[in-house]
Amino acid sequence: MSKSRLSIVILGLSITSSWGNGHATTYRSLVRGLSARGHDFCFLERNVPWYAENRDLPRPRYGRFELYESVEELKDRFTPEIREADLVIVGSYVPQGIEIGSWVINTAQGATAFYDIDTPVTLSKLEGGGIDYLSKELIPRYHLYLSFTGGPILKRLERIYRSPMARPLYCSVDPDLYYPEEVEPAWSLGYMGTYSADRQNALDRLLIEPARRWPEGSFVVAGSKYPESLSWPENLERIEHLPPSKHRAFYNAQRFTLNVTRADMVAAGYSPSVRLFEAAACGTPIISDMWSGLETFFKPGEEILLSRSPEETLRTLRALSEEARRTIGLRACNRVLAEHTAVQRAAELERYAGEILKHRPRISEAAYLGRVAS
Repeated sequence: MSKSRLSIVILGLSITSSWGNGHATTYRSLVRGLSARGHDFCFLERNVPWYAENRDLPRPRYGRFELYESVEELKDRFTPEIREADLVIVGSYVPQGIEIGSWVINTAQGATAFYDIDTPVTLSKLEGGGIDYLSKELIPRYHLYLSFTGGPILKRLERIYRSPMARPLYCSVDPDLYYPEEVEPAWSLGYMGTYSADRQNALDRLLIEPARRWPEGSFVVAGSKYPESLSWPENLERIEHLPPSKHRAFYNAQRFTLNVTRADMVAAGYSPSVRLFEAAACGTPIISDMWSGLETFFKPGEEILLSRSPEETLRTLRALSEEARRTIGLRACNRVLAEHTAVQRAAELERYAGEILKHRPRISEAAYLGRVAS
């Protein structure tokens, strides 16, 4: 498909608040990329108290943005937009997502897609009893399944769950917001992420235990929802919540940053976190846990460092030369700028939509009204 202006509607968990979720930064990056490529889009977000009280981007700068209070209001106000859009995307964890997804599929004349920012978690929950934002029956009805996870899970979505088309749409980074700064690092090693029980063992092993063993080092953990019962070393600083506007400064203030991955993502592989790309864009060397497919994003030993134990983390922190540290960070930065920017993700989405729309003629208004009436 040659580049042409698309009208896109996105129904996502949140774009206005990054509190306790990784969706907002992903959507912000994506819509900026879509804007840069000249597309027309609208983002629809459910107005819920916990995000309303923690909005770090109350009015997104790109495209049209609207809040809605209920599914009924959503249908009353936005049926024309859904019907006329070239592409409608429903994101994971959207409240009442099954009902919304069914309405979108029945209403849209263009292409429809489900965007899963936690694909392995979603599939695990579908097998374990279900979720309120997606059902097995809904997956084949979406034209496209966009997944934060690539690799073998895409074939599984097509063969077992009968998705007509499953494609990766990884997170991305905006290089206008994330870039290296010449500052003196404040911390030897840092980590940013919301508390997750299935990530905590890795965080304990790769950062907290090294902090206990190396009192001369300085460490930081930023993120919400950590239990008050956790015990932190004296040389570790805690930051409860860090808005995206402060992420660049946070990464640049670390000699190394840690990436740890949720258990379902490790099992599936090919699941890069947005934190990986943000930190790399800042030129901050990354120490990561290991999972299948990591090498398709960064070359271990050259663009990223791996750790399985407190000893390996400490060896990197204390023994790697400053020249080697900077070189690894620079290589990762160059890799991200070449492959993982917001504009590149928008172009990928544009190609996927083109594949569908090329073979899907728009139905007439009369046919649409007849379908709704039936």
